[in-house]
Amino acid sequence: MGQLHGFLFPLLAQGHMIPSLEMAKLFISRGVKATIISTPFFAAPIKETQESGIDIGLKIIKFPSPESGLPDHVVSLELANTDELVSQFGKAIAMMQEPFEELVRKFKPDFIVSDMFLPWTVDSAAKFDIPRLVFHGTSCLALCVAEQMQRHKPLKNVSSDSESFSLPDLPHRLEFLRTQICPEEFEEHESDFARLLKQVRESDWRSYGVLVNSFYELEAAYSDHYRTVLGRRSWNIGPLFLCNSGNNEGRGHRGKKSAVDADKWKSWLDSKEPDSVVYACFGSITSFTHAQLHEIGIGLEASGQDFVWVLRKCENKDDEIEDWMPEGFEERTKDKGLIIRGWAPQLKILNHPAIGVFVTHCGWNSTLEGICAGVPMVTWPLFAEQFFNEKLVTDVLKTGVSVGNKIWRAVGSEGVASAAVSTAVRRVMVGEEAEEIRCRAKEWKEMARKVVGEGGSSYNDLSALIDELSKQ
Repeated sequence: MGQLHGFLFPLLAQGHMIPSLEMAKLFISRGVKATIISTPFFAAPIKETQESGIDIGLKIIKFPSPESGLPDHVVSLELANTDELVSQFGKAIAMMQEPFEELVRKFKPDFIVSDMFLPWTVDSAAKFDIPRLVFHGTSCLALCVAEQMQRHKPLKNVSSDSESFSLPDLPHRLEFLRTQICPEEFEEHESDFARLLKQVRESDWRSYGVLVNSFYELEAAYSDHYRTVLGRRSWNIGPLFLCNSGNNEGRGHRGKKSAVDADKWKSWLDSKEPDSVVYACFGSITSFTHAQLHEIGIGLEASGQDFVWVLRKCENKDDEIEDWMPEGFEERTKDKGLIIRGWAPQLKILNHPAIGVFVTHCGWNSTLEGICAGVPMVTWPLFAEQFFNEKLVTDVLKTGVSVGNKIWRAVGSEGVASAAVSTAVRRVMVGEEAEEIRCRAKEWKEMARKVVGEGGSSYNDLSALIDELSKQ
């Protein structure tokens, strides 16, 4: 047969587009033709990749905002900021099935890599007798916990929000509270999102296998559990952003314009001692109440540590008055703190020698970036599978400590006191325990770089997959 050709179809969200673009570049570097299916809103970083000399394919499908009833500006999941808009966004995504199948019919790819939240692509793949690989974009541990949650239904035996529970059969005893689990797992009514999750699970079983943005050594027990105990075919091919050594500038900005001049943040960090600065960033979708933002500010100041704090665009001064900011905060902390409002070049900041801890929401992209930078973490999960990813950091790898959030909440998260913030930061930054955590974190940094090179576990897993697909 000729050159192997794959279609990659990510969910229309920044956190899903980024690893899919890295995956496409990885396939191309191994001699596989890769085409990303996108919409006009997300086309720019793909076109930039083309302009850099990488022969990546791009096929654009119009996003059906008018037909789905969505406002014209809601073209990305990050912009769907209410439950109703999220539901409509999901329906709009489903309306892309017909034009997607037209592309498959015309270009006849050899395989499809689909985001988990596009479960209908399993039917599209079956229609054309093409293997469909699913990409969840999370850790093996999170995949195992989610599957065992479905099998054992442990929440049925939990009588109160303060009662912890653990799941049987997992390699480690991981304890959770009912309040840390997605409400769709135990609410009796069936919402649109609950129906979508059911479709995702069903499409997983009908798929050719699962691609995981992780590496075997990082979570070997859970990779084995996923394959042997749960019976899922999977390939660990990450960390994806480490697999492509070129174009560091592009990877640093992820197709976005930084909200702060590079000279400003870099010169500020250059003036600090190694491992002395707290980097606090909570991703592109997270949402805190003003009261919680106030507590974060007080906690960072009370920790006594230098810090970089990234505030999302919706908390930008241009959008609303920051009346939640502790009085006089910026003036008092002007020498110890740097606030970035909007997009920040996270990869570059995390890998600066001055960064000593990463306060993170435990989205998998951010968690993996922290691991690969060798930076200890203060874990602050909010929703999705983030509470599962937290356990990998705190209980398995032991490269971070939890800030203690107990409430799964996608919008308007709150409830963590400033004292908990300052205590967690100091625990990871100061003392004997902090040194032990830092040593473990730096060991994982070195391991991550080895696995993507020729002969490494992720390199070999991808080789095995390409060889298998070539024989289909």
